[in-house]
Amino acid sequence: MRILAIGLIALGAAVSIPPALSQSGARPTIANEADYLRALKELSNWGRWGKDDELGAANLITAAKRKQALALAKEGLPVSLAHDIVQETAADAPNILQRTLGPVTPAGTADQYQYTGTYHGIVHSHLDSVDCHMMVDGKGYNGRAMEDITAAGGCPKGNINALKDGIVTRAILFDATLLPGKATAQGWLEPGTAIHREDLEALEKSEHVKVSAGDVILLYTGRWKRRAALGAWPRETGFAGYHADVAYFLKERGVSFIAGDGPNDVQPSGLTPPIAIPLHRLALVAMGVSIFDNLDFERAVEQARRLNRYEFLFMAAPLRIDKGTGSPLNPLAIF
Repeated sequence: MRILAIGLIALGAAVSIPPALSQSGARPTIANEADYLRALKELSNWGRWGKDDELGAANLITAAKRKQALALAKEGLPVSLAHDIVQETAADAPNILQRTLGPVTPAGTADQYQYTGTYHGIVHSHLDSVDCHMMVDGKGYNGRAMEDITAAGGCPKGNINALKDGIVTRAILFDATLLPGKATAQGWLEPGTAIHREDLEALEKSEHVKVSAGDVILLYTGRWKRRAALGAWPRETGFAGYHADVAYFLKERGVSFIAGDGPNDVQPSGLTPPIAIPLHRLALVAMGVSIFDNLDFERAVEQARRLNRYEFLFMAAPLRIDKGTGSPLNPLAIF
């Protein structure tokens, strides 16, 4: 990706670039590097909630939104949205959790947990902090500079501890296997299958839901079903996921968080020239929309289909790690 001054995306930057429109001339597209750089500027939330803001789009989750979400727990049925933490190496799991059992005595025992590497990546269920994990030209959300991160020995502002009081909001589960022509007969999307903004709008209609400000949107592609049937596959094979143009949907609707059962971005991205995980950078860096990666929606999809209801109460609480760039966690859907 060509290096471009970060001033391009700073809120209020004195740069005027006309939007790239689709062939119909109606809506902006993200098909190449120029479109991506334009979107970084157009969609920026820098300064929207103040120069010292650490929550980003989570600011859109109001008390009224939480009360609305709590009312969705109609059956009182909780469902985990995390996958079991991987403890054995695999094609998609170079880093694992090492669980060491201590001495077992008549009085009991204890074990020790340690990741062999980062929990970020393509297999562990986790939440990215709004700042520091992703940057463009050395700056993260709201202009957080890489030099400040280095000096602090971690993320000084916008780290995962900003969400220590948890996330309570409304979730919309988008079942991408319902889209005509997207899923295989086995019930999953093949790696590289892109879900565009228009696909989410089509799913709103078929699922009878409407995304609104403060929501978290969840994308089901059948990743874990495919993995169970065919085995793990490496990053190079790709993943089904959101296309970069979903960033416009996030901004228009006021989405606070996004989540997927893979690493969220469709891989390869489909942009020319190739740009790695563009939606991660558009969401985290430009808009301050935090990301849940590698969640597991298999059981939640079963309940949603059974109830014919794709909205529910969503609750998540990251570990309290000062200066952390994210956290493993176990979010809950409550129907």
